[in-house]
Amino acid sequence: MPVREVDVRDVTEAVKTMCITANYDLPRDVYDALVAAREAEDSPVGREILGQLVENADIAAADRVPLCQDTGFAVIFADVGQDVHLVGGHFEDAVNEGVRRGYGDGYLRKSVAGEPAQARRNTKDNTPAIIHTSIVPGDRLRLTMMAKGGGAENMSSLNMLKPSQGWDGMVTAVVETVSRAGSNPCPPVIIGVGIGGTIDMATVLAKKALLRDLGSTHSDSRIAAMEDELLEKINGLGIGPQGLGGSTTALDVFIEEMPSHIASMPMAVNVQCHAQRHKTVEL
Repeated sequence: MPVREVDVRDVTEAVKTMCITANYDLPRDVYDALVAAREAEDSPVGREILGQLVENADIAAADRVPLCQDTGFAVIFADVGQDVHLVGGHFEDAVNEGVRRGYGDGYLRKSVAGEPAQARRNTKDNTPAIIHTSIVPGDRLRLTMMAKGGGAENMSSLNMLKPSQGWDGMVTAVVETVSRAGSNPCPPVIIGVGIGGTIDMATVLAKKALLRDLGSTHSDSRIAAMEDELLEKINGLGIGPQGLGGSTTALDVFIEEMPSHIASMPMAVNVQCHAQRHKTVEL
């Protein structure tokens, strides 16, 4: 297959647009899940809150304003076709320039602090982005931008479990993570679970799991059953919308899994707020 050229200026423009639209427009699957949750919620207060979240999404889309004051850390997943030749500059520089322009032109809050252990000075343009790059077959470049707010990210967890703890130990760790989080991540939440790999890979798997469409079923029936069990147990906590009680603590749970070392059982939980903001483009 001939090599196909992609100019990094197109990458910058795509990232800029995604940063803005991800923060203004709630994905349709998330919007529909909130509407369905409002109809199914047992608590009157919970129903009212879910209705307000739907109304908030409507206002943001109509008035072209952010869904939330925390417009997030820019996380970019890049699937780079092995037959793509990037020209015109450095790929990561182009991504960061897109974030810089998107957060500036979209009047989005800049939330990235440099020297995090000491000075914590704002970088003033929401860069650098977190970039996860995968080399895949084909001649296309697929970019997904996720705006990850601090309130939800802070409630996430990494669990280096013992193999002997098995699935029951994982269930306990996931449910305890959500229980400790309480109202902090602005529930109803979406939960990504990464199982296996190494300490770093488990966390990437958990974040990547959040990109699944709400209401989708995993192609592996075993994992689909695991997701259903976790969702039932999490919603049984009674935390409810915004932590004020109810039957809708989570909208969905997604699992990504890969093999691990025989002596290890890493498992990460990435908590996302009800505003699951992400956009995808293909170049």
